[in-house]
Amino acid sequence: MSKEKINKIEIKLIKSAIGYNSKKKKTLEALGLRKMNSKVVKVNNSAINGMLKQVFHLVEVKELS
Repeated sequence: MSKEKINKIEIKLIKSAIGYNSKKKKTLEALGLRKMNSKVVKVNNSAINGMLKQVFHLVEVKELS
């Protein structure tokens, strides 16, 4: 097997979802973000990128090496 480098990103919830519609709240929950300043590490793929586009104003994204 060849070793491929898998790109990962760290996502941090920096703004509360209070006042936003339920679709945005469910997207944050699907990403694993439940409380303010919580962080999750996810594999950088098109599904995660699509979710991040929906909630870009509520999260901070950092690419891990």
